[in-house]
Amino acid sequence: MFETLKNAFRNKDIRKKILMTLLLLLIFRIGCYIPVPGISRSLFSGEIDGNSFLTLMSSVTGGALANGTLFALGIGPYINASIIMELLTVGIPYLERLSKQGEEGRKKITNITRIITIVLAVVQSIGIIVNFAGGFGSMSESDAIRWSLFFNQQWLAIIYITVIYTGGAMLVMWLGERITEYGVGNGISLIIFLGIISTAGLSIIDKLASITSNNMSPLFEVLGFLALAVVVFFCIVYVDLAERKIHVQYAKQVRGTKMYGGQSSVIPMKITGSGVMPLIFAFAIISFPSMIMSLVPAWSGALEWWTQNFANGTPWYVIVLVVLIFVFSFFYAQIQFNPEDVSKTIQQNGGFIQGIRPGKPTAQYLKKINSRITLFGAIFLALVAFIPSLIFSIATQDSSLLNAFSTTGILIVVSVALEFDKQLQSQIMMKNYKGFLK
Repeated sequence: MFETLKNAFRNKDIRKKILMTLLLLLIFRIGCYIPVPGISRSLFSGEIDGNSFLTLMSSVTGGALANGTLFALGIGPYINASIIMELLTVGIPYLERLSKQGEEGRKKITNITRIITIVLAVVQSIGIIVNFAGGFGSMSESDAIRWSLFFNQQWLAIIYITVIYTGGAMLVMWLGERITEYGVGNGISLIIFLGIISTAGLSIIDKLASITSNNMSPLFEVLGFLALAVVVFFCIVYVDLAERKIHVQYAKQVRGTKMYGGQSSVIPMKITGSGVMPLIFAFAIISFPSMIMSLVPAWSGALEWWTQNFANGTPWYVIVLVVLIFVFSFFYAQIQFNPEDVSKTIQQNGGFIQGIRPGKPTAQYLKKINSRITLFGAIFLALVAFIPSLIFSIATQDSSLLNAFSTTGILIVVSVALEFDKQLQSQIMMKNYKGFLK
C-alpha cells in the first residue's frame, strides 16, 4: 500500500486525482460539523445509544447522525437506493436490458437511482423528525424559542428539516460522484471509509483525553485494543484475498498459415466475492422492525417484546442473523457469478477445464465449486459478525470504542482499502503503458 502511494505521487496526473479526492473528502467532513438550526444534539445522541443499527449508520456518517448536523443522513439513502436498484435489475426485465446497453443504459439506471435516493432521503428525514424529535416535545427551552422565531406552525418546521436533510444527502451523493469522476474512483466507498475511520479516531482521542497522571489505564486499554485490531485486520485481509483459481485450457486452432490458442488462463473465484453486502443486508433487516415500531407510539408493547427477544446478543438474534447472512451470501453469489454464461463463453472461445467436458458438465462443475466457496464465505461472514466484538471486549468495555470498530465497519474498511490500492495500481499501470507507447 505505501509503495503504491509513493509511486502514485510521482505521477502528476494521479497526484492531482489524489489531491482532488482529499479536497472533496475534506468538504464532506466539514459538512458533518455544520449544525442545523433548532436541532438538539443531545436528542440525537440519546436516541442512537443502545440501537445497534443506528449506531452503525452514525459511524458510517462519521458521527454526523449522532450530532444531527447537515450530513446526518450521510450516504445512506444513496446506498439503499443502489441496493434496491440492484435487486430490481434482477427481477425487472426492462432494468435488466438497460444494464446491458452500455454507457447509455448505465446513465438511465443512475438517474433512476438518484430519484429513488431523493424519495428515501425524504422518508428517512421524516422518520428522524418523528422518532428523534418526538414531535418537538422534547426540545430544550432555548431550541423552542429559536423555532418560535423561525416558524409559526409545526408543519412548516417539519418541511424545513426534511428539505435540509434531503439536500444534505443529495450533496453527499454529489461529492461521491465527483470523487469517482475526477478523483481516484469509488467515491461512495471512500466516503463510507472516511466516516468509519473518523468515528474510530474520535473515540480513541476521547479515550486518550481521559488519561491522567494517576490513571494510565486508558492508555494501556487503547494500546491493547489497537493490537487486537491489527490482528483482526490481518486475519480478515488474509481471508478476503483468498481465492480459488480454476484453470482453463484453450485448444490450438490453425487459421491459414498461423496457429492461435494453446494457452491457459484461470477463473479466480474469491471466498468473499459478495463482500460486506450480506452483512449489511442482514443487519438492516433484523433492525428494520424495531425502527418501524419506534415510529408508532401504539406499538410500544411490541417494541418492548422485540427488544427483549431480538436484542443484540440474544439467542434468537444470533440465529436469525446467521440465517440472513447465509441467505444473502448465496443470493449475491447467484447474481455475481452465472455458471451457464461462463461455461458458454469458455466453449465459444475453444476452451475447456481439464477433466471436464465443455457445455453443461462445465456449468455444473462451476456451480458446485461456487456453492462450496459461497458456503465457506458465509461461514466466514457469520464468524466475523460476532468474533471481533468478543475479542475487542477483552481489551476494553468502552462502548464508544466497540461501536467504532463494529464488525461491519471492519469489513467495510478492509474492502475499501484493498479496492483503493487496486485502483491506484491500475491507474499507475495505465500511465506506464501510455509512456511506453509514446
